[in-house]
Amino acid sequence: MQDFLLDDADRMFRAEVRAFLQRELAPRAVAIEDRQDWSAVKQVVRALGAAGYLRLMFADLYQGSLAQPGLTHATVLSEEAAYLNYAFETTIATALSCAYPLHRHASRRLCDTYLAPILDGAAIGAICVTETNVGSDSAGMETRMVFDAKTNEWVIDGFKRYISNASVADVYIVYGIASAGMTAIAVPGHAPGIRFPRNYTFMGRRGSLVGEVEFKDCRVPAEHLLGEPGGGSRIMRGMFNFERVILGGSGLGVARSAFDIAVAHAQQRQSFGQALGCKQLIWDKIAQMGWRIDAAELLTYRASKMYDAGSDGKALMKEAAMAKLVATETANFCANETVQILGGDGITKEFGRAEQIYRDARALTIVGGTSEMVKYLIASRDLPGLRITL
Repeated sequence: MQDFLLDDADRMFRAEVRAFLQRELAPRAVAIEDRQDWSAVKQVVRALGAAGYLRLMFADLYQGSLAQPGLTHATVLSEEAAYLNYAFETTIATALSCAYPLHRHASRRLCDTYLAPILDGAAIGAICVTETNVGSDSAGMETRMVFDAKTNEWVIDGFKRYISNASVADVYIVYGIASAGMTAIAVPGHAPGIRFPRNYTFMGRRGSLVGEVEFKDCRVPAEHLLGEPGGGSRIMRGMFNFERVILGGSGLGVARSAFDIAVAHAQQRQSFGQALGCKQLIWDKIAQMGWRIDAAELLTYRASKMYDAGSDGKALMKEAAMAKLVATETANFCANETVQILGGDGITKEFGRAEQIYRDARALTIVGGTSEMVKYLIASRDLPGLRITL
């Protein structure tokens, strides 16, 4: 990895963040993975907030040493955290995806109530999009939002699932359909009418809480509206651009972690009188992983640098989608090849993290828009004269 698109300040920041996470996250990674210790997750979140790392995306609120903080640095943070524990990284990435629309579209009072605590590491946020019958086709949402003029409240009815930080978040950014179209509303975790039927058991990302959120006659004050009624699609598009670049960082971290394990094993393990890595089939796997990681890095940091230079919305949609697609597919490729290189050690928990990385990586090509969906976004930009139907 050459960090070709990063400058010296970016590289110094990476070194700083890496040292911080080695100090705060690495000692707690086993507790998060083996015991799904939420208190360990919260301790690292608080440490990140206290160090100012959760404010990287918000230059007007940032108080650290970087002259120009931005998405590039948030992506570096994501990459380095996912390298150590992708489940933990999911928690902070989701919280930042919640902070993003609050920062851009919430009232000052709402920001003081919810955004500031998230950025300080004292609170957790969540995003509510996916439903039982709705995944990538967000226009088909069944959640309904009605404004009650008598009480000056929004009334929400619906059911969301696969929600990261469900049941532990302090605020939920909920997308649903109002009379004006898709709308986004910030819902407190203690709001009347909100409940959490269950959390899910996943094959990977152990320690990350994911579950269901139900709204029945859930009422929140009018000022909890984000932007304007019917403005939810634009808010969601900007949020997904941000999230997909961050997921590019997640994929890079997982891929690098797998790659480093494979490289160490290939050089240390002796087979038929020589290092395993001397075998043609093995060094082919190492080469295949290496070029994919470099390609993913270039696409991911191109997208982050574009965002920091002012691109967003439709102008960034293709590049963010490409970063997410290539980095997350690379993570899955590297995780699979690493397990194969390690053989039995690769599928046995007692011999290291390869099997954990293999399980964790699988979610990456699904969350934040499946690989199939982001390919559609890429093709729709390259075929502007056609209306592509899914």
